[in-house]
Amino acid sequence: MFGWGRRRESRQSDVDEEIGSEDESEKWGPFDEKPPAGDSLSRLDLGSVQIPVPSGAKIQLELDPAGPVRAVHMVTGLGRLTVSAFAAPRSGGLWADVKNELAEQLGKDGTRVRKEQGEWSTELLAASPKVTMRFIGVDGPRWLLRGVAAGPNDHAPELARVLYDVVRDTVVVRGPNPMPVRTPLPITLPERLAQHLEQAKAQQQQAAGGQQTQISQQQMGIAQRRQAGR
Repeated sequence: MFGWGRRRESRQSDVDEEIGSEDESEKWGPFDEKPPAGDSLSRLDLGSVQIPVPSGAKIQLELDPAGPVRAVHMVTGLGRLTVSAFAAPRSGGLWADVKNELAEQLGKDGTRVRKEQGEWSTELLAASPKVTMRFIGVDGPRWLLRGVAAGPNDHAPELARVLYDVVRDTVVVRGPNPMPVRTPLPITLPERLAQHLEQAKAQQQQAAGGQQTQISQQQMGIAQRRQAGR
């Protein structure tokens, strides 16, 4: 394990010397492969990423049309958080390219975008009249972790702090297999979430089937009335 980040730097040097062992334990992530020794923080294990879920947050799944889970969102009272991991080159530096592409795309859509130096790298802030989105990126060993916070403008600073806390304690498990750069690391749902997803799909299919049956019955009724009127 190693913390892919930096140590807290807010303490004075003389204090750091007195509590060196404690300061060593305060390295923050995101972490590669596993959390630090002695870490007992509860995390949502999604296979390629292990994410601490803020208290009171609800999990929202975003599905790809082909079937797999595209993203896992955490919906809080302040806004929505999304943490995703991607395959990256050994040389690192993927966030610099992704960040610039995001800024260009958002700008073309008419969104006001500005860059801001964050805890790990340069961040993007995209603001509209009602909503602020913050994009942060952390280049790790053969992976890129991207965090996104989206919520009302009034809650933007507080929501950003929650996102930082989540990213600091996230664990990325890339695995040894080669993958094309920028490929999203696969998401594996815990059994409980997988069951909820299957139940939701079944309910949608039943609802769609019921709607089709209702339409068919209506069509039959129309046909019968036409025949009766002849």
